[in-house]
Amino acid sequence: MIFKRIKNKTAGGRQSAGARFAAITVLAALMLSLGGCSIFGGGDEGASEARLEAAEEVYQIGVNAYLWRASLDTIAFMPILQASHSSGVILTDWKTNPRDANERTKAEIHIVGKKLRADAIRVVIHREQKQGNDWVSVTARPGAEFKLTNAILLQARTLRRNNAPLKN
Repeated sequence: MIFKRIKNKTAGGRQSAGARFAAITVLAALMLSLGGCSIFGGGDEGASEARLEAAEEVYQIGVNAYLWRASLDTIAFMPILQASHSSGVILTDWKTNPRDANERTKAEIHIVGKKLRADAIRVVIHREQKQGNDWVSVTARPGAEFKLTNAILLQARTLRRNNAPLKN
């Protein structure tokens, strides 16, 4: 089509060298600009999966980034004593129960995997009650570790969903 227009504009239907060069330049520019649009079958089907895998397999911090960020977000109300992204360990300091000054709790979170899975995180809750002037260790409330684990997993899935590439 481009060649026909140029051919019609040249005298006697013959193309000059300049017109031929212009047509080739326009055609090359058009092909290069459309090359990124995947109209030539080189679609970006694998690219979105690769981006998701790159987000899943976190090599820079050593553990799953979604679980790490979700853990920090979920326990943000507690003072953090130690957080090591290379080992995947988050330890909180004691937090006094706002409803009962004679009770305090701390948490240990261990992220043990690079995949966003329920078995990639372990949560341990420690609880103490004040008896006289001493703090005595008591069992954690039933289901507390399970609830904290589920809250972290829910937040991690939300972060992953919000970070996932849009599908066309």
